[in-house]
Amino acid sequence: MLTVLGFAMIATFLVLIMTKKMSPIAALVLIPALFCVAVGQGADLGDYVIDGVQNLAPTAAMLMFAIVYFGVMIDVGLFDPIVRGILRFCKADPVRVVVGTAVLAAIVSLDGDGSTTFMITVSAMYPLYKRLGMSLVVMTGVAATANGVMNTLPWGGPTSRAATALKVDAADIFVPMIPALGVGLLFVFALAYVLGRRERKRIGYLTLDEVLEPRTETVLVGSGAGGGGGTEVTKASASGATATGPGSEASAEAADGGFQGLDPHRPTLRPKLYWFNAGLTLALLTAMILEVLPIPVLFLLGAALALTVNYPNMADQKARIGAHAENVLNVAGMVFAAAVFTGVLTGTGMVKHMADWLVGAIPEGMGPHMALVTGLLSLPLTYFMSNDGFYFGVLPVLAEAGAAHGVGPLEIARASIVGQALHMSSPLVPAVYVLVGMAKVEFGDHTRFTVKWAALTSLVVLAAGILFGII
Repeated sequence: MLTVLGFAMIATFLVLIMTKKMSPIAALVLIPALFCVAVGQGADLGDYVIDGVQNLAPTAAMLMFAIVYFGVMIDVGLFDPIVRGILRFCKADPVRVVVGTAVLAAIVSLDGDGSTTFMITVSAMYPLYKRLGMSLVVMTGVAATANGVMNTLPWGGPTSRAATALKVDAADIFVPMIPALGVGLLFVFALAYVLGRRERKRIGYLTLDEVLEPRTETVLVGSGAGGGGGTEVTKASASGATATGPGSEASAEAADGGFQGLDPHRPTLRPKLYWFNAGLTLALLTAMILEVLPIPVLFLLGAALALTVNYPNMADQKARIGAHAENVLNVAGMVFAAAVFTGVLTGTGMVKHMADWLVGAIPEGMGPHMALVTGLLSLPLTYFMSNDGFYFGVLPVLAEAGAAHGVGPLEIARASIVGQALHMSSPLVPAVYVLVGMAKVEFGDHTRFTVKWAALTSLVVLAAGILFGII
């Protein structure tokens, strides 16, 4: 009964958000609450929610202060050289723009944190997508899938969880998987090229004479009577931009409608502190990889230090925090709403019953092929469950079943990380809300577009692992 209700709850949630009948935050709260009552455990709903909030509170804190930190770094101009370099490569060709998105997301993913990857990628690429009239779900889909492949780095989370759960070395899992993951990343680049060609065909081949230096007018939006907390919005004229092709009118309208870019003359820039900010960011990422302190604490300290050094004036600090408050509130609210969903799934026992049913449904004859089975199961299970739930709850059971047929734990562990490309677009991953929130994309639209490509990427990684004899 709990198995059926668990799958029904997930299916109801996905249908409602993909058809835009409910907002993600409302669906994450109301659907599990209703199903909790349906299974006769409504009296325990409060306990389940509190447990879920306690488990996700560190993640929410990390995202809140990471948004503030990287928002300040964007404000002060730390990433401007990267943005200019990417824009010079992309020019105004939709193919180059989409491929550039994949490359940038993959490079920034080396820090092992999805939220920072998405913040930097969207900040760099969003203005160009808007200026050219390109589809924003292409940007979010490519970025999420590229990050999902790179999320398998030993310090990214899934690999270390698999190593801990099966008591093996993380390096023994990851290093042999590098060729298969490399194939997966190449597939993402090829996918980006195909999607870019599709975008070029849709909007035509555009040329922008002044992509990097549009004529701009900066206005302050959202400031209150006290004059603080405003957000700079850069409006660019459409002069110098021409478009040909079936979508040229839409592209021209996108240009006329405004271009939110990194204004090279914005008052928040701190060029004299560039190397301080670069050193602080490098030190922060190094400390995060070395686990010197918990990640939420590191970002809290980093945000406080960045604000104090770059904006000694209290009014300037309040303005910067206010400028990023909307993103902070949206993401933190979504994480705590997701805590209701995960709390009910775990507390009612739905997750355990669903996992037991799936493992029990494996035919006896598949025993010698448990690595393949694990790889295939990692796609739906890491999408519908948290990484902790899968790696600490399901993976040991799969490894035990494999051991009975002579399949070693390392093979099982390697197969278990192939589903991460799909996992990064799961509604249970807090970082995805950073991605869709900053890109101003509906979560349902992102899900509809991305899931098929992300699942295909995961299957490519699995196939490559089998072909190379790794899995």
